[in-house]
Amino acid sequence: MADYHDDLRLAHVLADAADATTMERFKALDLKVETKPDLTPVTEADKAAEELIRSQLQRARPRDAILGEEYGLRGTGPRRWVVDPIDGTKNYVRGVPVWATLISLMELFPGREGEQGTWHPVVGVVSAPALSRRWWAAYGHGAFTGRSLTSASRLRVSGVRRMADASFAYSSLTGWEEQGRLNGLLDLSRAVWRTRGYGDFWPYMMVAEGSVDICAEPELSLWDMAANAIVVTEAGGTFTGLDGRPGPHSGNAAASNGMLHDELLSYLNQRY
Repeated sequence: MADYHDDLRLAHVLADAADATTMERFKALDLKVETKPDLTPVTEADKAAEELIRSQLQRARPRDAILGEEYGLRGTGPRRWVVDPIDGTKNYVRGVPVWATLISLMELFPGREGEQGTWHPVVGVVSAPALSRRWWAAYGHGAFTGRSLTSASRLRVSGVRRMADASFAYSSLTGWEEQGRLNGLLDLSRAVWRTRGYGDFWPYMMVAEGSVDICAEPELSLWDMAANAIVVTEAGGTFTGLDGRPGPHSGNAAASNGMLHDELLSYLNQRY
């Protein structure tokens, strides 16, 4: 099994630099906010954090490609860093501390004979400095939380086996309604023990920690999911698209402790 310790250490260094940049402008009265073509906000801190991460990666891993939310894809090859400089920009703009920098390394795993290879997250760091929290994982080496590699606790998903005992986290209702999945979401909310609309990276980290059992979002990009996916799976959970495809490739996501995953997908794929 590959040893990703050096890549994981580098991801922590990148997260440290990004945290310093984003925290410096968090709640700044003169924060500059623009609207992107997709009508979502982007701040000067988003751009500065991604530029910083890109420049450090270009020095430390010049052969690796980089895909970021703000500046797209640079480079080719079997290794690709995927970066969301601020996941939860709307929270960041409003002074809500629930936002994070997501950094993941993906590798192209070869397929079987005659089949295409597939991209897999092999390193992921989720750093939420305003919450004083960080989570990370490396392929085959487990998932952890703490403020540093040397001060960490291992993550494990919950052991909840019944939907009636489950805690479910979801994002806003609008996306589910637009996709014709709102009734399934509402049926699921009636079937579980508890629901909360945390949104963004946080519910996936809570699934990995075992404090939430299931979560899902209807519309996402790769940079929203790659780091979250490996943290959840290395904590013993399951991360797929709503179509059941493993990994962060479906444009949406469902995560669970594994035992509730099929039932979760069954609810969310109801259309009526």
